[in-house]
Amino acid sequence: MNNKILCIGEFLWDSLPKGLFLGGAPFNVACHLNMLGEDCKMISRVGHDLLGNQAILRLTQKGLSHEFIQIDEKYSTGLVNALLDVNGNASYNILEPAAWDFIELNDNITSYASGVKVMIFGSLAQRNPKNRFTIKTLRKNVPLTVFDVNLRPPFDNVEIIRESLIGTNIVKMNDSELSVISKWFGFPSDLKQAANALSSLFNTETVCITQGEKGAFLWNKNSWAEHPGYKVKVQDTVGSGDAFLAALVAGILAGNDNYKILAFANAVGAYVASCDGATPVLHLNEIYELQNSRDQLQ
Repeated sequence: MNNKILCIGEFLWDSLPKGLFLGGAPFNVACHLNMLGEDCKMISRVGHDLLGNQAILRLTQKGLSHEFIQIDEKYSTGLVNALLDVNGNASYNILEPAAWDFIELNDNITSYASGVKVMIFGSLAQRNPKNRFTIKTLRKNVPLTVFDVNLRPPFDNVEIIRESLIGTNIVKMNDSELSVISKWFGFPSDLKQAANALSSLFNTETVCITQGEKGAFLWNKNSWAEHPGYKVKVQDTVGSGDAFLAALVAGILAGNDNYKILAFANAVGAYVASCDGATPVLHLNEIYELQNSRDQLQ
């Protein structure tokens, strides 16, 4: 396996009704990529505190390296108050500042990043200028960049989105985020037309739009694919989009066709939504059963 992957950004604790769960989109994606057999490392920063110590411990328990997890002496480990509605959908109160806002660009990270194939980054991690500089600098020498749009008001800055889209190979967002971005950039209201406009304006090779229980569609290799998703009993949706992204990236790296990429990504995302927490163990046999059960297709 030669596809080294870096995930960079927020590393934090989600405070849910059932307790504290380690999270942050880049961490969730890294966990799922690791469980899918990819060589993935995480870049972030935690506080010199109990939650930081526990975060690093849990990270290693998930099979991930803590080599690029920095310790901040000033700022605390990130914390998010996540509220779930009756359908298991989450809303977030993301406390700031947090240690993950201040990722330092050092020689070890720069050297390692020069040899990776894929770098996955998001918009939330760039709410602080320090991280924006770190991410922008690292992106320059990575062959394949993946932008995970995660609009979290009040941290939804149009200029950060614009700069992140420029030069990015793969972008993933949900339909609500595409609607917001379409208004910012004057794209059509139709989702497919908007995705096409985004691809054309920013010269983005791959655009994937998720639609929750309605599945997802993908523009990749100059062609469209759609998949209606899978019906599951939702426990909570925290981390399901991150699991989808991990499976999407794995499928693209494997060179699979667009429909196969979407089918697997949807199945992984649905499976995670049927479990508690953002990074449950991925039982691939159950995920394949979900894919193969035609009566589960919506």
